[in-house]
Amino acid sequence: MSSLRSKKIFLILSIIVPFLIYCFYYYGMMVKNAPYKFAEFDSIVFNYGTGDSLLNRYNSKTGDYQYLTSRDSLVHIHLKLNNDDLLYLHRKAADLGFWNFPTRIEPDTLEARMAKAPRYYIEFNYKRKSKKVFFNDAYDDKPELKDAAERLVKEIQGKLEEAEKR
Repeated sequence: MSSLRSKKIFLILSIIVPFLIYCFYYYGMMVKNAPYKFAEFDSIVFNYGTGDSLLNRYNSKTGDYQYLTSRDSLVHIHLKLNNDDLLYLHRKAADLGFWNFPTRIEPDTLEARMAKAPRYYIEFNYKRKSKKVFFNDAYDDKPELKDAAERLVKEIQGKLEEAEKR
């Protein structure tokens, strides 16, 4: 009876305990070194426009927001997104896979790149890292990537419009 119990204790101490220690160490390091944590969030930069000009600009750090109206007049206002808005955009970017987007999402041909399609520059800045993506709406190579980029653009624009109405 005693030998069976000692075998179980030996098994637990030699296999299960080291495995649990390894799991805590491994996953603890993964969580600690997660690339983009909201606790380290600094700012969002969002620029957009057609052709070569990205006249519409927003920087969450400074609150500067300028955009071109439908009457071609440039409006410059101070607009701050609250912490909930920024957390929402951070999580939405993670859900859409923003951290895995390539740096440039644009068509292969020069002719398509030069078209008057809307272009977007999205930058999420953190204390230790930043992620920058340039997206051309004329891109049509991978539909799921284009869809994810378009959805992120719509989310950012929606939060800016929401904040402007407040």
